[in-house]
Amino acid sequence: MTRSDRSWRGLMTRSGGSRSAPATRSALQSALAAEHAAIYGYGVAGAHLKGARQQAAQRDWAAHQVARDVLEARLSSLGAQPVAAQDAYQLPFPVHSSSAAAALAAFLEDGVATAYLRLVALDDPRLRAWGARQVRASALRATSWTGRAAAFPGLAASARATTSAPRPAAS
Repeated sequence: MTRSDRSWRGLMTRSGGSRSAPATRSALQSALAAEHAAIYGYGVAGAHLKGARQQAAQRDWAAHQVARDVLEARLSSLGAQPVAAQDAYQLPFPVHSSSAAAALAAFLEDGVATAYLRLVALDDPRLRAWGARQVRASALRATSWTGRAAAFPGLAASARATTSAPRPAAS
């Protein structure tokens, strides 16, 4: 059992109930929806990759499946019906090459990181910690696809631009 398997198992068995159950369920559902989209997208991306890049896509796809299963189990334990995967997803751009497939993988990871930020904002310390680990994992996967790291994974570029440095005062 890997360290991340133990942490997911710990989330399922030791995480206490949140005082804000609707917010918890909503954040978990958002993360689950993002995981469903990532699983679908990696299927598309993997079809356009070969060799080591295809193996990387398969590893990332499997990691998203594990996270999906954990989220579904957690939601069920809270008495919520986990959101179902869609039959198909609209891709953000056409994917007909390995470079487009890598760009799609990075795009998917950014979406997953954004969804997990909602868990980081919850009052349950175990869910916050797990959400933070998921944001980090997504950021590392995105970096592996693009070769560059985002300063604030999960935040939109426009939000990063407005929060990265103070604007000079007008004279």
